[in-house]
Amino acid sequence: MRDVITAVQEWLNDGKVFALATVVNIQKSAPRGAGATMIVGEDGQVLGSVSGGCVEGAVYAIAEQVLEDGKPVLERFGYADSDAFTVGLTCGGIIDIYVERVSRDSFPQMSGFLSDVSVGRPVALVTVVEHEDAHRVGKRLVVRPNEVEGTLGNRRADDAVAIDARAFLAAGDTSLITYGPEGERMEAGMKVFISSFQPSPRMIVFGAIDFAAALARAGAMVGFHVTVCDARAVFATQDRFPAADEVVVAWPHAYLEQQLREGKIDNRTVICVLTHDPKFDVPVLDVALRLSADSKPAYIGAMGSWSTHEDRLGRLGEKGLNRCQISELHSPIGLDLGGRTPEETAISIVAEIIAERYGGSGRPLRRSPHETVHPVAHRLLREG
Repeated sequence: MRDVITAVQEWLNDGKVFALATVVNIQKSAPRGAGATMIVGEDGQVLGSVSGGCVEGAVYAIAEQVLEDGKPVLERFGYADSDAFTVGLTCGGIIDIYVERVSRDSFPQMSGFLSDVSVGRPVALVTVVEHEDAHRVGKRLVVRPNEVEGTLGNRRADDAVAIDARAFLAAGDTSLITYGPEGERMEAGMKVFISSFQPSPRMIVFGAIDFAAALARAGAMVGFHVTVCDARAVFATQDRFPAADEVVVAWPHAYLEQQLREGKIDNRTVICVLTHDPKFDVPVLDVALRLSADSKPAYIGAMGSWSTHEDRLGRLGEKGLNRCQISELHSPIGLDLGGRTPEETAISIVAEIIAERYGGSGRPLRRSPHETVHPVAHRLLREG
């Protein structure tokens, strides 16, 4: 939804009617994750994507039908190996796509929901995508931490699903859930898609250097809210870091402690220390590596050569950090991609963050999980 939110808001403001296609479930490999959306206007304009091109044509045809008759459709697409011309996913996965007709009248809460998503207020959208009573398909709830709007057509269902939606919202999860017709758990008869929206995760970059400018661009590209912090006002300027959402002049450890007091560090936060200067990086790493589980960042990395790394470990040990705490540090920062430039280094850092988030190995995808390459063979392959 995020990639089409501006267009959806504009179309609603203009009183337009459009079809909204949403990926509500995936199995095996799929080009886009659950929650990916595509919108189709009555004039034929298309924005967004549900499959990276595999089934967009078929979804477009369904959208035209939905715009004409107003009846929502839940359609499954999978790999069609019997006929190369049959609509299917070349990646071999299966996706379920829900297509509905949307207008200001059919979804009066949508403007408020979109406003929440735009400014980063936590909100979840619940939609009935399948029900034994066809009149209940398309019913919605907008669930906020302390408020619920809309109805699924039954008070019992509203209460049960709202409780689950708040749990999904707290975890930042999106999924298709099956209930009984009136919201009974562990039963069948109703499927609802719960799509949760949290503020963008934070990337805090300490050190206003050229590598930080490249990392700010890369971090913003993959969806982080990027803060660059440095104690040197002459270097920490918005002009030098246009891709950063904010640039802060403060001592790194003092800023991190302030953000902790204000509750702005959580388990999705990533911290990248690029100062490679002991008077800056050791104090901020001392704070970061001592954080408790509820505020422990998803990633803590520090730039520097191997000799800098060894010196840093000694200094952190002198601060009283134990081996377990120090083991949380990714240093030297990033994956070994062989790059040299700030941009290449930024990509290696973001690659390591992504691998850490999803448990990726960092190995080339062309190799099987069990394949190993002898070092000599690897050298010969590189040299051609």
